[in-house]
Amino acid sequence: MLVAVAPFAYYVIAIIAARRFFAKRAPSLPSDFAPPISILKPIYGLDRETYENYASFCRQDYPEFEILFCVSDEQDPALPVIRKLIQDFPARSIRLLVGSEPLGASDKVNKLCRMVREAHHEIVIVTDSDVRVDPGFLRAIAGVFRDQAIGGVTCLYSGLTDGTFPAGLEAMGNSTDFAAGVLVNWLGGRIDFMLGAVMATTKKNLTEIGGFEAFVDYFCDDFELGNRIARKGHRVELSTFPVSLVYPRESFAEAFRHQVRWNLSIRYSRPAGHLGLIFTQGLPWTILAAILAPSAAIALAYIAAYVVLRTEMARSVGVWGMKDRALRTKLALLPVRDAFAFVVWLASFFPQRIHWRGKEFYIRDRRLVAMPNQIRSRR
Repeated sequence: MLVAVAPFAYYVIAIIAARRFFAKRAPSLPSDFAPPISILKPIYGLDRETYENYASFCRQDYPEFEILFCVSDEQDPALPVIRKLIQDFPARSIRLLVGSEPLGASDKVNKLCRMVREAHHEIVIVTDSDVRVDPGFLRAIAGVFRDQAIGGVTCLYSGLTDGTFPAGLEAMGNSTDFAAGVLVNWLGGRIDFMLGAVMATTKKNLTEIGGFEAFVDYFCDDFELGNRIARKGHRVELSTFPVSLVYPRESFAEAFRHQVRWNLSIRYSRPAGHLGLIFTQGLPWTILAAILAPSAAIALAYIAAYVVLRTEMARSVGVWGMKDRALRTKLALLPVRDAFAFVVWLASFFPQRIHWRGKEFYIRDRRLVAMPNQIRSRR
């Protein structure tokens, strides 16, 4: 059962990666490099605490930036929130765009195509509507672009929940599973992808890869953006400044579907990486090793190694690195989270329909394909 040790080795590597990555966190952010920035927010509906999420971008300690919101139509329930934001922050440059040209299957990327054309500044930062940031966020991102070799910047993220158990399991996954995997990738070489919560680049780099128009039909726009920039020879940098995702109140079924969709994004963008997730799953291997162990002592050794290393990885990545305070009190739930993650991973191997932004798709060659009934309904 030597293969059962593979997750333990992964945990150790993730601990080392977290220690090295977050050790380079700058004690103070540079104040002499602050190019103007355009923040792009493609919006679809309301999230939990929507106003506070948007307002956190208005409270940035940064000299010059603008925020562009784009909704599909005048019926979007986020419109009153955005209009109130414009009223409450009159000193900020905030623009509301309604509608976008239907260039492809991805409503989000269609909106990004319009927003980039209308953005005033060279550096553009795409952030999801459920992202919340601290006041130093823009300075942290801008500082990375001081290096001319940088083509893009992306951020890790932790989760903020309303205290419900299903949402808590998802949030734990961000800080202890997802972030760990990204950091191991960072330790092993170049980052050639971005994470959808925050994607920063320049108009020049976008033009080089054909703009957002080049992947309006793709399922994983974050992977496509980062990968195409990296293939042009530019570096994609992982920021040491994590952000927060504000999770909705979720049922187990909703949390399960959301996590399956996240696994599918890995499966379709990085098939080998998705398959390799089995070697990061400590709980099922530990159970199997304990059952097949030739003695009780060896079985207990496997269990002890899992508990100690898994907990230390969560502490190093989530508590110390990501500064996820809520995680500190939930470490005893790691086996529950791991069992949930294993079932989700298994489910992601089966054919799936993607429910996204009010529509239903299946995936073919990494692209979104609308279900036949939806295609007929548009005619």
